[in-house]
Amino acid sequence: MPLKICQLCTVDFTLYHFLRPLMHAMREEGHEVVGVCADGDLVPMVRNEGFRVETVPLARTINPIRNIGATRAVRQLFQTEKFDLVHTHTPVGSLVGRMAAKMARVPRVAYTAHGFYFHEHMAAPQKAAHVTLEWLAGRATHTLFTQSEEDAETARRLGLCKTGDILAIGNGSDPGIFTPEDPGNTRVRIRNAVGTPAERVVILMTGRLVEEKGYRELVTAMRDVDAELWAVGARLESDHASGIADVIDSIERDPSLKNRVRFLGYRQDVPDLMRAADIFTLPSHREGMPRSIIEAMLTGLPVVATDIRGSREEVVNGETGLLVPLRNADELARGLQSLVADSALRKRMGMAGLTRARDLFDEQKVIARQLDHLGVRTG
Repeated sequence: MPLKICQLCTVDFTLYHFLRPLMHAMREEGHEVVGVCADGDLVPMVRNEGFRVETVPLARTINPIRNIGATRAVRQLFQTEKFDLVHTHTPVGSLVGRMAAKMARVPRVAYTAHGFYFHEHMAAPQKAAHVTLEWLAGRATHTLFTQSEEDAETARRLGLCKTGDILAIGNGSDPGIFTPEDPGNTRVRIRNAVGTPAERVVILMTGRLVEEKGYRELVTAMRDVDAELWAVGARLESDHASGIADVIDSIERDPSLKNRVRFLGYRQDVPDLMRAADIFTLPSHREGMPRSIIEAMLTGLPVVATDIRGSREEVVNGETGLLVPLRNADELARGLQSLVADSALRKRMGMAGLTRARDLFDEQKVIARQLDHLGVRTG
């Protein structure tokens, strides 16, 4: 029986970049799928794919006054639309969405935790506050998906879903898009466009330009790494995390970095950039289960990442890449330089990562787990 399904997240960036494949899969099963998020430039692009997108005043803030207004607006939308299933994503959107769904008496509410906002390195009072909010919202949750098994275990231990229906679904990307095969000589074209010599080892990092992604440690580490760094990403207007403007400014004043560290901005050719690079790094302070690492592995790149939740489920230390301690520029530099200096090691780890990613992190497998568990298969 066809259902009316809501896919809700805080901002249009998440809807466009992360939720469209799931929305397409649900629509292909015969269901009506409606996207809900704050208005933004990417909303028309989702609508152009035939989806109805309703915009509501959601924001990436825990400000209670703003969230009361957002909850009221979302509740009204739910009462009007009468969804059979509301599926929420992102911390604030999921908190507001689940509370609104409970008030609107939505019959089924699913929540995907793409990485709980609280984490092992957070100050105890702050962590307790976020756990409490998750527990309260869990009283309105029928199904809780996590991406990492570590988060699933945490959710079970803390009772973050009232029904106990908790499943780690993993994360994934498209192995047809992220692939090491390069028939169009992309590597040469991209390097020529960036201005990077063919023989230079390139380290790639993709992620929002905020401090918690580890850019400060990475730039410090690069002083001791004989390679070039391409940093791809932008800071979202909705971002409340600390920026890195001072880090970028410091590069311009440092002769040892100025010609080796390149901030390339927001790019839509990330698969090509990965094929043109040699190593991928993600020295984040916190993650859920980062898709960027999966994309790099699917492209055959060895990965140097911090030993944190999510990343350590993807990277097998010493086999597909290296895990280094959090906020430790010296160890990050040592890990990166060990790969820069050894092309055979890069190739061996890259191929091991490719095999692992194709086996475990195919996006279609992750989507299938959700469709099956939610019981929305119609065929």
